[in-house]
Amino acid sequence: MMSKKQKEQWLRVSTLLAETPEGMSIQALLDALAALDISTKEADSKTVAPPRRTLQSWLKKWVEQGLLNKTGSRRDIRYFLSHSAQPAPNNERSMTAALKLSAQQEPPQKAFPFSTTSLDCIKEINKPTIQRKPVGYNYDFLNHYRPNSSAYLSASEQAHLMQLSKTHDSGPLPAGTFARQLLHRLLIDLSWNSSRLEGNTYSLLDTRRLIQFGAAAEGKASIEAQMILNHKEAIEFLVGAADDIGFNRYTLLNLHALLADNLLDNPDASGCLRKIPIGIGKSVFQPLEVPQRIEACFEQILATASAIQNPFEQALFALVQLPYLQAFDDVNKRVSRLAANIPFIKHNLMPLTFADLPQDIYTDAILCVYELNRVEPLKEIFIWAYERSINHYQVARQTLGEPDAFRIRYRQELKTLVSEVVRNLLTKQQAYAHIKRWVNNAIPEADQQQFLEYTETELLGLHEGNFARYQLRPSEFNQWQNKWVDKKAPNA
Repeated sequence: MMSKKQKEQWLRVSTLLAETPEGMSIQALLDALAALDISTKEADSKTVAPPRRTLQSWLKKWVEQGLLNKTGSRRDIRYFLSHSAQPAPNNERSMTAALKLSAQQEPPQKAFPFSTTSLDCIKEINKPTIQRKPVGYNYDFLNHYRPNSSAYLSASEQAHLMQLSKTHDSGPLPAGTFARQLLHRLLIDLSWNSSRLEGNTYSLLDTRRLIQFGAAAEGKASIEAQMILNHKEAIEFLVGAADDIGFNRYTLLNLHALLADNLLDNPDASGCLRKIPIGIGKSVFQPLEVPQRIEACFEQILATASAIQNPFEQALFALVQLPYLQAFDDVNKRVSRLAANIPFIKHNLMPLTFADLPQDIYTDAILCVYELNRVEPLKEIFIWAYERSINHYQVARQTLGEPDAFRIRYRQELKTLVSEVVRNLLTKQQAYAHIKRWVNNAIPEADQQQFLEYTETELLGLHEGNFARYQLRPSEFNQWQNKWVDKKAPNA
């Protein structure tokens, strides 16, 4: 039985999760609940966002009761509303209606900590297009920027981000060292978030299975899988060529070619600067049309970016100026988001994954650059998103946490299934199909999703130092590992 207070919070949490099919982290839930307090003026009542530890405890109980599903572990945990759960019991419909009404009345920007200046900019670009003055490319916006003299980020903001991003205490490391250490996770997080900002509907779990097992999500358009796989290839290129990448033609053109592969109407435009006029949907901004001018501005952007010494200023400059030029037929924003990670890869700083950033907020900030040449909203998003990425990539763990009750409950089943995959010498593609059939037949429906996640994690983390716990012989493990590693999953 839930207490009255817990029932009130369950209604709020379940309503949020019902409207967020991709799931939410505990921090995202806390932020959304806090924003809800403000937007519905509940801060003056007894229903306010609970402390983090209290919410953690309630979420754990709701998972155990089958009301919620959970994926991931520790800082990667995301919560989903169970199919059997009801976000709005009949006797509380009025409260749910109030929540939905407030969400309709308040623009999404209210939930984001924008400054008054940024909100004024966003208000301007949210006016109907007929009320906004058409504008073209402003050369002065680029020409007036002087590397290491002009700056989008203040000195204190640069220092703050640098302090947050320290990844090691020793001397300088070779370029790309840190990115290679977390490549497995970076491929998934950055591919998913950058694709999500383009409207891609893959969930985080769908993205993980696509990247790790080559398994496309059922019922999704093939173009969505292609977009994510292109991100994977592009990130691998940046990390693998860490010594050679930079703000130069080699890096940016190849980055575009990888991100745009099989996605452009004209395949020959992949990796090439734009030679045709384009328009920006829902915007009164008209990009440059003359190819020679596009080429000249592109070279100027590269030269300016290369001269910037601070890696955070360099990253933000790329996020601002590359989309503004629209140097390519399409995929410009994707290029800018991955290019923003170039200085972080080269300097062994924490990456920028755009975790939890709402698509509509990012779009508004970009439109402020296009139509007003104002960078404040995008700068505030950049700082917020980078702090968010830091939280997702903390290396030091303060606590180990409680033993995993789910793992204890299904310890024998996990051992049996992992052993079968190894002994049968299954490839990643074969293993995914086998696991799915096995789970459907042997695991209760309410636990199937989480059990799938655990099994995949176990297989991907299997190495010579831990396979003995599955009662496998060295010869069995070695034969399987050679096939598992060498066999590449086909593109979805």
